[in-house]
Amino acid sequence: MDIEAFIQGLPKCELHVHVEGTLEPELKFALAARNGLALPFADAAAMRAAYAFHDLPSFLGLYYSGMDVLLKEPDFYDLAMAYLTKAHAQNVLYAEIFFDPQAHTGRGVSFDTVIRGLRRAQIDAQDRLGVRSALIMCFLRDYSAEYAMATLLESLPYREWIVGVGLDSDEKNNPPGKFARVFARARDEGYLLTMHCDVNQEDSVAHIWDCVNLIGVSRIDHGVNALEDPALCALLAERKLALTVCPISNAFVTDGPQTDVVGRMMDLGLRVTINSDDPAYFGGYIAENLALVQRDLGLGPEGLATLSRNAFEAAWLPRAAKDRYLAMVDAYLAA
Repeated sequence: MDIEAFIQGLPKCELHVHVEGTLEPELKFALAARNGLALPFADAAAMRAAYAFHDLPSFLGLYYSGMDVLLKEPDFYDLAMAYLTKAHAQNVLYAEIFFDPQAHTGRGVSFDTVIRGLRRAQIDAQDRLGVRSALIMCFLRDYSAEYAMATLLESLPYREWIVGVGLDSDEKNNPPGKFARVFARARDEGYLLTMHCDVNQEDSVAHIWDCVNLIGVSRIDHGVNALEDPALCALLAERKLALTVCPISNAFVTDGPQTDVVGRMMDLGLRVTINSDDPAYFGGYIAENLALVQRDLGLGPEGLATLSRNAFEAAWLPRAAKDRYLAMVDAYLAA
C-alpha cells in the first residue's frame, strides 16, 4: 500500500470543521436556485476562483455572505449531509462539527430551523453511512457577550443535541475573557468547552493562556502559537489538551501551512490533531490536510496513525467508544 492509499483508508476523526465552511459552490448555486436567490457569479467555477484570501478578515467577509442561501431546514440538512457524505468517502468515522447559529439567527433564520436540519442529517448519516457526529455551537466573538449569552439560553431546549460550545470569528480585540461568564454558564449547563486561538493574531499566546486558566477549555482550536512559550507547551502536554490544527487553511490566512509546527508539537508530545476547518473555501478536506502534513514532514504510517489516535483521544466521546475507534486504527496499522 502506498502512502496516499494508506491516508485514504486510515480511520479518521475530525474535530475542527465548520459546517458552513463545507458549503461548496455547486451546492451554493443549487440552494440559491431553490430559494429564488441570485448569486454574483456566473457559475461555481467563477465563485471558486474568487476565493483568494490573504488574512482572516478577508476570508470571513466572503464566508458570511456565502451563508445567505441557507434559509430553510432542508438547506441545513443538505449542507450537513454533503459534508458527512464526503467525510464517509475519506473514512472519517466520527466528526465534531461546529455551527454558527448567530450567523443565521441574525439573518432572521430561527435557531430551530438550523439545528433541526443539521440534526436530521446527523441521524441519516449515522444510519446510512455509519458516520457518527456531534455538534459544537460556536459564538461569534466579534459580537457582544450579551448576544452570546442569549444564544446560549436559546440553545438549552436542544441541549441533548449539542455536545459543547466554542468561540470563533475575528479574534482582534475579542479575547477569551470577553466571554468568561458565557462559558461559565455553558459549563454549568453541561456543555464541554473549546475556543479558537487563530494563527498569528495579536496576543495569541496570552489568549491561549486565558483559554486554559481563565476559561478552562478541554481543547484549543488552532493554537499553533503555543510553541512560542515553553511553559505553555509543558502545561498543554501535562494536561493533554488537544490542539486542532488546520494546515491548508493556515496557508490562506498566514504565510504558510505551518506544517513544521505539527512536527514540533509531535516531538514535544503535544496532542496535535489534523483537521479541515473550512474545506469548501480552502480546497482540502481532512485527507488532503493529512497528505500535506505527510509530504512536508515525511511521516510514515506510524506517524499518521499517531495523529489519528490523538484525535480520537481528544474527542468528546465515552471512553469505551474511544477505545473501539483506537482499536480500529491499531488494526489498520498492523494490517
